[in-house]
Amino acid sequence: MALDRPETLNSLGFAKPPSQTRVVVAMSGGVDSSVVAAQLAEQGYDVVGVTLQLYDHGAALAKKGACCAGRDIHDARRVAETMGFPHYVLDYENTFREAVIDEFADSYLAGATPVPCIRCNERVKFKDLLETAKDLDADCMATGHYIQRKQGPQKAELHCAADAARDQSYFLFSTTQAQLDFLRFPLGHLASKAETRALAAKYGLSVADKPDSQDICFVPNGDYAAVIEKLRPGAADPGEIVTTDGTVLGQHRGVIHYTIGQRRGLGIGGLADPLYVVRLDPDARQVVVGPKELLSTRTVPVREINWLGDAPLMSRPQWEVEVKIRSTRPPRPATIRPLSATEAEVTLATPEDGVSPGQACVFYDLDGSRILGGGWIHKG
Repeated sequence: MALDRPETLNSLGFAKPPSQTRVVVAMSGGVDSSVVAAQLAEQGYDVVGVTLQLYDHGAALAKKGACCAGRDIHDARRVAETMGFPHYVLDYENTFREAVIDEFADSYLAGATPVPCIRCNERVKFKDLLETAKDLDADCMATGHYIQRKQGPQKAELHCAADAARDQSYFLFSTTQAQLDFLRFPLGHLASKAETRALAAKYGLSVADKPDSQDICFVPNGDYAAVIEKLRPGAADPGEIVTTDGTVLGQHRGVIHYTIGQRRGLGIGGLADPLYVVRLDPDARQVVVGPKELLSTRTVPVREINWLGDAPLMSRPQWEVEVKIRSTRPPRPATIRPLSATEAEVTLATPEDGVSPGQACVFYDLDGSRILGGGWIHKG
């Protein structure tokens, strides 16, 4: 049974005044993290803002005037000046390239569907930046993510955001228990993004009406193929579109331009039944197509599991849970059968289309609220 918490805990969970509680805020330059920093500063916390320079869009895209990263840093700095707390910019470009971008390119070339935002949280923001926060003698680190940290009977728990439309749990499943103990997510309880923008306006922040970023930060125009072609010359070599029995139906313009489940844009019209991309074979430079039923999957092999449940993953032969294999789909019933502390076979109650290696499989409890962890889908 949980002990009653003393009334003297501040809003971040520490038994001391806000003025004696140092919190490092990860500031991206967007409205969410800006509001977190401003709100904590207004509440009297000892706030230190930190912005990571992860990527130079101009250099990456080889075009002049691409200053998105610089503008975000400028916006974060203005918020810090407005609210009167120190702000630092850390150059993490090399770390980001090695930990996130290179793997993204290699995974894509291997026919997987990578989710680089998860790797960025796992390997950069919640690892290196979190260690920097500790070096700055911070009591905790706060971010603008829409997710909730709740104190459970046994330990801190990760829960979905109150606003399902903004929930970012799919991208944060790899948050470890040690990281969760140190992290705070002050926006997770808000009912809508409109509330966040209203707070930004209340604090007089210049970013109150700044649009949300829709793209992966280093693919600002959504053109994955162009970025990968620049990172890995020759990646767009043409090849054959074939059926599962090897019949050649046509030519393609590079495996990197196709994704599992794709139907349109294959250039193989005139067939009696529609065909979908069911597999990518980058070694043979083949795009393999077949009928839609070949896309249906019930058994999903998962590895690199991060487990946040109260009991160890291996303590049961199986777990009845809900899972997400796409960020845009609601959790679905499934069974986890652990193979080791970091590997499992997930069986979906109903088949899903387009399950692809490189995607995340995120685990939730049966009411769909608490995140129990997750792992990465592989070919098995």
